Amino acid sequence: MLSDQAVLGPGRRVSEEKAPREKPNQLTLRQPRQGPTDEAQMAAAAALARLEQKQPRARGPTSQDSIRNQVRKELRAEATISGSPEVPGINVVPEPKEEGSTHLAVPGVYFTCPLTGATLRKDQRDAHIKEAILSHFATDPVAASIMKIHTFNKDRDRVKLGVDTIAKYLDNIHLHPEEEKYRKIKLQNKVFQERINCLEGAHEFFEAIGFQKVMLPVANKEGPEEFYVLSEAVLAQPQNLERHREWLLAAEPVRATLHRQRRIFRPSPLASQFDLPGDFFNLTAEEIKREQRLRSDAVERLSVLRTKAMREKEQQRELRKYTYALLRVRLPDGCLLQGTFYARERMAAVYGFVREALLSDWLPFELLASGGQKLSEDENLALNECGLVPSALLTFSWDTAVLEDVKAAGAKPDSSILKPELLSAIEKLS
Repeated sequence: MLSDQAVLGPGRRVSEEKAPREKPNQLTLRQPRQGPTDEAQMAAAAALARLEQKQPRARGPTSQDSIRNQVRKELRAEATISGSPEVPGINVVPEPKEEGSTHLAVPGVYFTCPLTGATLRKDQRDAHIKEAILSHFATDPVAASIMKIHTFNKDRDRVKLGVDTIAKYLDNIHLHPEEEKYRKIKLQNKVFQERINCLEGAHEFFEAIGFQKVMLPVANKEGPEEFYVLSEAVLAQPQNLERHREWLLAAEPVRATLHRQRRIFRPSPLASQFDLPGDFFNLTAEEIKREQRLRSDAVERLSVLRTKAMREKEQQRELRKYTYALLRVRLPDGCLLQGTFYARERMAAVYGFVREALLSDWLPFELLASGGQKLSEDENLALNECGLVPSALLTFSWDTAVLEDVKAAGAKPDSSILKPELLSAIEKLS
């Protein structure tokens, strides 16, 4: 089923329309050289816990679109029955192919298909999602055709215009059920050709909701022309037609979500060292090094001559250089929590990622950047604007005042920071 979020609008004639306005597979790493003892790491980290910070707002989980949950269930059921490895959603993360990737901080950037739950490389995303949508036509053609319209067509303005036009066709049928002219759509009509015929999935949608192609005579024409005609059976149940209209208007493109690749590491002196794969950069590593050398050579000469506009332009160029960010969070016991983020994500996403891993997720905490800079959960700056790209080590600190209140009440805070199931998969950082 599709999401029930929709916006109902009044019916209007078509001619009135204007132009458009994550759990990852744990990766086995080679054993690193031995670092400082756990006790030494925990003692150093405990000092950071005495820093004060304000309490962040609690954020509840967001609900997922019901249509995607239904598609995922059905595709997985098909995979179970057939046992075929070709069914979308049962493939696993491929082994990293990058040369010398043994010591990379992360093997690459991966994504999760919201329909099947499969973990994908960047170059696999579109093909996998298309395959998942097409495979769903056999079980729910209405849902599949709606997903196809919103996902296969990249021009969002054109999609909106086409979807609004289809909705008006259905509006007119709903508002004027006795008028036969609204139940027929001429395929060679200029509006239909310009706004609907060009959309992938549009014809499948009309046929899925009960329209049939029929050749009908046309006044002042020698031969018949092709029409979509709504069947009498569908007309007898107008509530279904209205529901399909709402689904069509409320739908969004199916997009793969960034796989966080969450990993837990023991305390390590290598916490601030990051060896990133090329996926994290818009430029190649060689291009970045060359650009850094040139900038370093010219900075003295240009610093006086640059105007404010030139400096702002250079700053924007720096922000666009990175697409992703790999962050590690050092916890009070010295353990490290690692995850992958978009460079343009906000700090709230990082706070949510950390909170999901905490045993006492109700206690307020704060994240600090290098140098003790406080990073607020409510800050509207992106990670790249906070200087956290392409990688950064953050420090976790409990709210000192709240901990004092807990102790005053006679309670003891949990000795363990992370959830047990995460600690069971802890690794050594190398």
